[in-house]
Amino acid sequence: MSLEEYRKRIDEIDEQIIRLINERTSMAVEIGKEKAAIGNPVFDAKREAQVFEKVTDLNEGPIGDDALKGIYREIMSGNYALQRSARIAYLGPVATFTHQAAMKQFGDSIKYRPMPTINDVFVEVDRGEADYGVIPIENSAEGVVFHSLHAFDILVESDLKIVAQIFLPITHNLISHASLENVKKIYSKDQAIAQCRGWLRRHVPQAELTDVSSTAEAVRIADKEEDAAAIASVLAAEEHGVPIISEEIQDMNNNVTRFLVIGPESECLSPVDGGKYKTSLVLSILDKPGALQCMLEPFSKRDINLVKIESRPSGIKAWEYWFFVDVIGHIKDEAIREVIAELEKGCPIVKWLGSYPNET
Repeated sequence: MSLEEYRKRIDEIDEQIIRLINERTSMAVEIGKEKAAIGNPVFDAKREAQVFEKVTDLNEGPIGDDALKGIYREIMSGNYALQRSARIAYLGPVATFTHQAAMKQFGDSIKYRPMPTINDVFVEVDRGEADYGVIPIENSAEGVVFHSLHAFDILVESDLKIVAQIFLPITHNLISHASLENVKKIYSKDQAIAQCRGWLRRHVPQAELTDVSSTAEAVRIADKEEDAAAIASVLAAEEHGVPIISEEIQDMNNNVTRFLVIGPESECLSPVDGGKYKTSLVLSILDKPGALQCMLEPFSKRDINLVKIESRPSGIKAWEYWFFVDVIGHIKDEAIREVIAELEKGCPIVKWLGSYPNET
């Protein structure tokens, strides 16, 4: 075909795509009405995971799976906006990696509300001022995000659940109006600095490193100081209009941060359908020899994969700890139910924090 013929065919295909997207959207709006009638939330992490799995299984290329999932993410984001004016609270400020993670999960059509602290995120969702909240929890290179440790404590007391998780590849950039050799001071969040320390030592050894509250705040400062730079995301650079002078300066290429989506009781409460799930629990143990071993044994004897364990002081009694664990499986799985029943016989606290798709 000639160039004009190719373009004409694309125009014809676009007409079909638009018609089908609107037909799909009409169905989603009707589903939204049904959900509202029975009191179910708009967002369903399990259903989203099923849609992404289905479209990637159907995909024969040449478009890549990630690009296809991005298209469907925005289609579903537009559907949420039509079904209800969904509001997402996240640990701010604007243009942080948490903001980026929230947009990855919910798309561009949703209203976002940056909050100053993790506690404020929980409060906003608990009061119904936001439908869901997004918080960072751990990084593949640095472990648990320090200022997110408080989230564990809040989850113990809160009625909110973990309804989804987001994995965001973290790429850091050096952002400045100055040239690389003229940078004398670099601002960023402590974890971002730690994740780029090797690169900084090799390329800007002359620069003073200064920790600030967020990567977005670092860019705001660098925008106003002549010889300053910031370590932050492309989103933060675009938000403040400051150029990137060096891209992808992180020391590890597989640098990924895990974020949690918190909200009302999980939508993943339907019978297990063969999907891959993760369940989060908080446990406490008695102060006696072998107590920790007894806590772990119910998982191992049922071949349940315990993928994370994090201890936190309870804040109630000196040297008393809560243990936050993530296991592969769903709260409706018979083996998980058996574990919980056994743990309840010996652990003072056993609380389910949520079951959600374990998609990465």
